[in-house]
Amino acid sequence: MIVIPAIDIIDGSLVRLEKGDYGRSKIYSATPVDVAKAFEGAGLKRLHLVDLDGAKSDGIRNLRVLEEIKRETCLTVDFGGGIKRDEDIESAFSAGADFITCGSIAVKDREKTLSWLEKYRDKLILGADSMDGNVRISGWREGEGIDVIGFIKSYENLGFSSVIATDISKDGMLSGPSFILYAKIMEKCGMPLIASGGVSSRKDLESLGRMGLYGAIVGKAYYEGRITLDEMKEAESAC
Repeated sequence: MIVIPAIDIIDGSLVRLEKGDYGRSKIYSATPVDVAKAFEGAGLKRLHLVDLDGAKSDGIRNLRVLEEIKRETCLTVDFGGGIKRDEDIESAFSAGADFITCGSIAVKDREKTLSWLEKYRDKLILGADSMDGNVRISGWREGEGIDVIGFIKSYENLGFSSVIATDISKDGMLSGPSFILYAKIMEKCGMPLIASGGVSSRKDLESLGRMGLYGAIVGKAYYEGRITLDEMKEAESAC
């Protein structure tokens, strides 16, 4: 299982939210690029980079951060937030993104999403963010009444390299991942699954690894000192 540290951006700064609430954000003093360099220095290879400003607006807002991280590191970056138009996805790939996460667009515009899959194929990751089993979009502010497992299945075998599934109720809470949700997704869906939200310790990572997940994203647990860079790398090697 790959361990993927996360950097979430608001106004160019590194932040973490609680349950996706923009009003409950914490800004960290370290710069995104310095944190990315630390991840790379520890031997981690992947980075989950989210433009939170873009997620709730009409397009990308923090492309400069992506450009700087790709210029200063060799990390494989999956980028999401604000990917709504052809020019958005083209700009993100031109800025160096290795993968693009398609969340809101995959819910709102299936036709466009399918056209992107035809063009970009396995460079795209499906974003499936949910609360109480129902998909939420646009920075988690909107609910569509769509069952998350049915949503994932609707895109199965169409080209996505993997799916990032976030249980919003767990995100930023350091209360442990949504093991029950992930078990249900793995039972019903065949797409490689990346867990996001709630990871609080190396033990959580090892538990996800034993379940057979493709990857796990770590955010607040690292920034709050609950898990170290060495522990993330060790957990990745152990899984």
